[in-house]
Amino acid sequence: MGYIGKCIVAGGLAGALNGLFGAGGGLVLVPLFIQWLKLEEKHAFATSVAVILPLSIVSYALFCIQGGDVWQDALPYLIGGVIGGFLSAKLFRNVSAVWLHRLFGILLLYGGIKAVLLL
Repeated sequence: MGYIGKCIVAGGLAGALNGLFGAGGGLVLVPLFIQWLKLEEKHAFATSVAVILPLSIVSYALFCIQGGDVWQDALPYLIGGVIGGFLSAKLFRNVSAVWLHRLFGILLLYGGIKAVLLL
């Protein structure tokens, strides 16, 4: 499979995760970008963030078309997310790829443990 085919598969997996779980797709994109597409670590994290916004917009639009609307509930989180995203983007350039891997691994472990224990 060529590079474009791999990109389409990675995007499809991310879109499926986003639609099913609201996970944004970063959980699958970052490892695929690094291992499968051979992107440099920081480039993989940044590219994942760039992909998540359009995927989330599509998922939300489809949710609204099907009769759901949570905009008012989501607004406080959106405000906090914008602030957190801005601050972390400033810190991002100063964090080594090794620490990004470690932090991402901790996030995956935390999410996995919560999912298994249903907390």
